[in-house]
Amino acid sequence: MYKFFPLVSSSTKATLTINKFEDGGDSGGPSECDNQHHLDNDPVEALSTGWYNPEMRCLKYINICGNGKSVRAKVVDKCDSKIRCDFDHSYPNNIVYALKIV
Repeated sequence: MYKFFPLVSSSTKATLTINKFEDGGDSGGPSECDNQHHLDNDPVEALSTGWYNPEMRCLKYINICGNGKSVRAKVVDKCDSKIRCDFDHSYPNNIVYALKIV
């Protein structure tokens, strides 16, 4: 886990943000882990810097749970919370960008 303030752990609650990973989508350029864009029907996601670790997380699956639902998604990208994930949040450290969970 990268060290920065504030720290996150496996018990830190995440804020799920819906994102598009297709070319021209919300994520910008290609994904960090595989240098590719991903279709909207692919179960992929990006983790904030505190959880993202390329050697440990890239192209591995994690479970995202919330509101009584669960989805298994592949980590393909990071959201660099040391600078800013998006302009609606002030240096968030607990963001999970994912496609819409149905």
